[in-house]
Amino acid sequence: MKTPPVRTITLGLEDAHPLTAAQITWAANILKKSRQRLNDAGYEVQTVRISTRPLFDDLAGWSANQLLQYTRELQQMLDETGISYCSLGPAQVARPAFPLERLDIIPDILATTGAFSLTVQMADREHGLRAEAAQPIARIMQRLAHETPEGFGNFNFAMLACVEPGAPFFPAAYHSGPASLSPGLQGASIVQDVANTWQEAGRSWSPALARISELVRRALEEQARPVVDLGKGLAEEYRLRFGGIDLSPAPMGEDSIVTAMETFGYGPLGTSGTLALAAALTTALKSTELPTCGYCGLMLPVLEDAALGRRWEEGRVSIHELLLYSTICGTGLDTIPLPGDIDDVTIARLLLDVATLAWRLNKPLSARLFPVPGKHPGEYTAFSSPYLTNTLLR
Repeated sequence: MKTPPVRTITLGLEDAHPLTAAQITWAANILKKSRQRLNDAGYEVQTVRISTRPLFDDLAGWSANQLLQYTRELQQMLDETGISYCSLGPAQVARPAFPLERLDIIPDILATTGAFSLTVQMADREHGLRAEAAQPIARIMQRLAHETPEGFGNFNFAMLACVEPGAPFFPAAYHSGPASLSPGLQGASIVQDVANTWQEAGRSWSPALARISELVRRALEEQARPVVDLGKGLAEEYRLRFGGIDLSPAPMGEDSIVTAMETFGYGPLGTSGTLALAAALTTALKSTELPTCGYCGLMLPVLEDAALGRRWEEGRVSIHELLLYSTICGTGLDTIPLPGDIDDVTIARLLLDVATLAWRLNKPLSARLFPVPGKHPGEYTAFSSPYLTNTLLR
C-alpha cells in the first residue's frame, strides 16, 4: 500500500501579532526541517504552513491602514523565508462587541497579498449565532470574486461556525496556546484502497456499514501512525506541543473521496445510501486511537474533487444534499461554485444555514463559496488553478 501524501505540516505560533522577522524565520526553519524529515521517511509533503493567533484579536486597536501595512510587511517576511501559506485566523464576529465594519479590510488584505488565509467566525459555543453578520460576510465573498483573478481570493476565505483553534487545514486554521506542530493527510487514497479490497472480495453492496467503519479505521491507523510518530518526535526535538493529526480524507482532483465512496457499491454520490455510508466513514475517522485535531471528518469540496464535480454537473448532488451530509460528517459547504450574478442576500442565507447547523448540532462547519464572475447557470467554470477542478454552474 503506497503511503498517502501529507497535505500539510502546520506550525501553530504562540507569539502574538505583530510578528517579527526572527519569529517567522524560526518557524520556517522548523517547517523546512520537518518536511525534509518526512521526505526522508518516504512521504510526499505537499505544503508547510504557519497558523497564527487571530489577527483581529491581537491588533484590535489598529487602523485599517496599519493592518494593511503590517500584512504587506509580513508577506515580505514569508517570501524571504520561502513560506507560501499563513493563516491569520478568524474575525470573531460571533462576539456581540466585534464591530462588523472591521470586516471591510479583509478583501483588501487578501487581494493584495498571496500567502494569507483569513476567515470570519459567525457562530461559537459561547455567544451563539450572530445573524446580522451574514450579509457583510457575503459582501466579502462578492468582493473577492470580482477583485481577485478568477475570483480565486475566495479559496483563502471562509465563514466559520463553531470551529476551534488547532486545525491544520486552511483556511479554517488558527492557533491558541503553546506553539504546536500538526500534520494533515491527503487521505482519500486510504479510503480508496479499502474500497478496492471490498470490491475485489465481491462485496459490491452490503449493509455491513459497521464492517466498513472497522476496515477504514484500521487502515487509517496503519497509514497515519508513522506520521504521528514522526510528528511527535519533531515536536519533542523542537520543544513544541504535538497538536494531533487531522485524518480527514482530503481529496485533490482525481485523487477523489467520492470515487472511493462509490467503489463500496452504494451507488453514485447523492443516491439513497450516501448518508449512511458517509456516517460509516465518519465513525471510522472519529474512532481511531490516534491523537487527532481539526475537523477529522469527511470533506466534500466540489471544486477540489473531480468526481464530485462530475456528480454536481449531473445534478446528483446539490447544496441541499451537501448540507444534509454535513449534519453527520463534513466541513459544511466547501468550494461551491455559484453564478457570478448571485446577490448578497442569497449568499447570506446559505451562510445562515451552515452556521445554524453548526450551532444547533454543536459541531464545526464552514462555508467557502465561489461566485464566478461573468458566468451564469448552465455555463462551465474555467479556473486555471491546479488546485481547482471545473464543473457546471447550476
